[in-house]
Amino acid sequence: MYIHILTLFPNMFTGPFSESIIKRAIDRGLVEIAIHNIRDYTADRHHVVDDSPYGGGPGMVLKPEPLFEAVAAIKSEWSKCGESEKGESELPVLLLTPQGRLFDQRAAEELAEYDELILICGHYEGVDERVREHLVTDEISIGDYILSGGELAAMVVVDAMVRQLPGALGSGESVGEDSHSSGLLEYPQYTRPQSFRGWEVPEVLLSGNHAAIARWRREQSLRRTIRRRPDLLERAALSDEERRLVAQMEREED
Repeated sequence: MYIHILTLFPNMFTGPFSESIIKRAIDRGLVEIAIHNIRDYTADRHHVVDDSPYGGGPGMVLKPEPLFEAVAAIKSEWSKCGESEKGESELPVLLLTPQGRLFDQRAAEELAEYDELILICGHYEGVDERVREHLVTDEISIGDYILSGGELAAMVVVDAMVRQLPGALGSGESVGEDSHSSGLLEYPQYTRPQSFRGWEVPEVLLSGNHAAIARWRREQSLRRTIRRRPDLLERAALSDEERRLVAQMEREED
């Protein structure tokens, strides 16, 4: 997978992409991440990337020229990344913006299917609307709050996508058991010691009965979701038996 990130602050990505799962995925050749400085695609000697908004108002707006030039340059060099089944014209261009669709696990899985994509880190008061209308193919928000720019959001999106790539994690089961992967929150986890300050590991986890353990974990996952994120249950894929169990748990919570 090839990920291009357009940013005004390329140094922000040095630390996060040099550690942990993303670094291992890069070292294994599973993903290649190219950081592009938007200022490199300006035409003036001062590398101006923003200007005041027409109609007045506070702040500055990212100009369209450098963003269009940057995307065009990436597409023209796309052959170095190999051919894609989706075709060059379908190369996704994502804008990180609080106005975008909410990024969740399903979106991470969806985006991880692409061979290559471009992330644009918004900044200042936003981008010229012509970028949204004629360049961007999708807009992503990681939550209903305001950040200083799209860089932190891009890191979140990249981390969530890279985790989906086969071979990125140490265990092939890890992705499927994470919170939100099944539509529910993850069940409680325990490790050694068996007893800590008088708090014991649930007996079922020590039983060696894998069916009982799986059943306990699923029930705990349902109960935790009911208590903390009941909104997730509306979209979760539950069996009829699990829905009856949820109804019973909800009555107990009341």
